[in-house]
Amino acid sequence: MSSLSVSKSPESAVDERDADQRLAIRVKDVHVDYRTIVDPRANTLRHAATRLGRRGGGGRAVRMIHAVRGVSFDVEHGSVLGIIGANGAGKSTVMRAIAGILPPSSGEIVVNGRISTLLALGVGFNGQLSGRDNVVLGGLAAGLSRRQVNERFEQITAWAELEEFIDMPMKSYSSGMYGRLAFAVSTHLEPDVLLIDEALSTGDAHFRRKSYDKMQELVAQARTIVIVSHGIGAIREMCDDCIWLHKGEIVRRGDPDSVSAEYLEFQGVPPEPAKGSVEAADDLGGLDDAMVMEDV
Repeated sequence: MSSLSVSKSPESAVDERDADQRLAIRVKDVHVDYRTIVDPRANTLRHAATRLGRRGGGGRAVRMIHAVRGVSFDVEHGSVLGIIGANGAGKSTVMRAIAGILPPSSGEIVVNGRISTLLALGVGFNGQLSGRDNVVLGGLAAGLSRRQVNERFEQITAWAELEEFIDMPMKSYSSGMYGRLAFAVSTHLEPDVLLIDEALSTGDAHFRRKSYDKMQELVAQARTIVIVSHGIGAIREMCDDCIWLHKGEIVRRGDPDSVSAEYLEFQGVPPEPAKGSVEAADDLGGLDDAMVMEDV
């Protein structure tokens, strides 16, 4: 966690700490900057061959990318926040910062409780190991004891519908099997905060419906969920709050229906069916498979 040094009175500092404890997540004026080397010739074979054995930068320019620019928001316990925006808007960067994977360049992030992340389905699994071994390792990495992992093991394999395949190497799993097991592990660890980044893009309608029901179960237990997705139908169906990010800044926050409608209008896309309609219920995944990767 990165924080700025600000002079405060003891009373205000105590009040702020109390406010932090009442929230599941607090993001305060967070900036995330990247340095990248720009060389338009770097992708050519000739350029790569001529650079062999050379030293130095070769005139390459260093470019600063401001991925997240002064983002601030609070998330209350038991709420489901959706984050939308085009590729490069900074959605995945914000999620990685909340997860503690990517430290902010400045600002502060406070998370109360244990985090479980689904930043990419199957990431962190070892394909050479069996599903059983990966479940155990995933639980231990999340801070559970071996006894706690064993208590949850049958529930995880049953939810993922992989009882017949759990002892097979995961390199033999399909993408759908990977996705089901990753989601089952993350959601059965009893997290206080669940972070999901485009995780619902893998799987059929049956998987998406089970995922939705499981997330509703977590919310009923006062768990907090943050979802990043290009699937506006999923955001409108699952979330009770929504943030629209654009070029690293918050454009709007509010009701998922109104925020997503403005976002779609901005993108020049016809509006999607309202939450609760038959069309929306049939499109919980509603994800654009061509836009599931975001590297900024």
